[in-house]
Amino acid sequence: MRKLFMLMALFLIGTVAVQAQGKKYNVYAVGFYNLENLFDTCHDAGKNDYEYLPEGRNRWNGLKYSHKLKNMSKVLSEMGTSFLPNVGCAIIGVSEVENARCLQDLVKQPALKDRNFSFVHIEGPDKRGVDCALLYNPKFFKVRNSKLVPYVYDLEKDKDRATRGFLTVSGTLAGEHVTIVVCHWPSRGATSYYRELAGKQVKVLKDSLIKDDPNVKVIIMGDMNDDPTNKSMTTCLGCKAEINDVGPGDLYNPWYNILTKKRTGTLQYQGGWNLFDQIVMTPNMLAKGSKPDYTTLKLRQHEIFRKDYLFQKEGKYKGGMKRTHAGGAWLDGYSDHLPTIIYLMKEAK
Repeated sequence: MRKLFMLMALFLIGTVAVQAQGKKYNVYAVGFYNLENLFDTCHDAGKNDYEYLPEGRNRWNGLKYSHKLKNMSKVLSEMGTSFLPNVGCAIIGVSEVENARCLQDLVKQPALKDRNFSFVHIEGPDKRGVDCALLYNPKFFKVRNSKLVPYVYDLEKDKDRATRGFLTVSGTLAGEHVTIVVCHWPSRGATSYYRELAGKQVKVLKDSLIKDDPNVKVIIMGDMNDDPTNKSMTTCLGCKAEINDVGPGDLYNPWYNILTKKRTGTLQYQGGWNLFDQIVMTPNMLAKGSKPDYTTLKLRQHEIFRKDYLFQKEGKYKGGMKRTHAGGAWLDGYSDHLPTIIYLMKEAK
């Protein structure tokens, strides 16, 4: 596998076509990144965004906002380029974005401008105002339709609450029907029940998408606020850690073994790793057997995006993520999460 991707690095100079074993393939990178509070400096009516205003707790101003945009665009522009130089990701799901205005400012940044990214964003009910969105390169991904499927609380005591829904974007990638579901499940401030409820609801959504089109390839991504080993992912959403265990109604989770065997993840807590930022997929995206079939779009590789600049080099937080804020101080950093990426491959005709 690594040998093939070394070949990709040689062939992928301004294109997504690769050649290996006498055949030509197209490769597409699909990623997810929690942007950790990409807020502008203006108040959005009805939203509790006061800490990200000039007079708020974070003293959020034009300078800090412009630096945040620059930092986020740097990461987004480099995602996927380790195997796809000058190309990067065709699709990137993001979370913790305040509004469409932030996304418009983001895709105009110099680091992203040449990619001509478009985006899908639907304003959601989250009280803080943070939403999920989908960035995409229209050269590779054509959007058919989109909708925000609400997260539904089922307990009487929660009837007046609202949180982030499931952004569902259907489109065409590599000539195939692909639907992306971008999630940001309830935080660890809530009990596991609420993330398990999210897993159940996203499974119902996935099943409905497949019922509508049995050939659709569904990719579910996001900050799940749970690890691949948690019940919300394994039982409620129906994810499997091994390709050979994935049944027709299941999903494959390539991150399970990254956490449990490689002992690493996408965010740190009290010196240990969690892996909340996951990308899982339906079984029709898996290449099985000793001679895998890539005549349709299939998973080839996955990675956690790691760059030295994303980590603190010194001080109290050395070795941790270089965040925008920590301990009340502005660090001019990035996020408390690392991005994740999958690489999809299809034989070229």
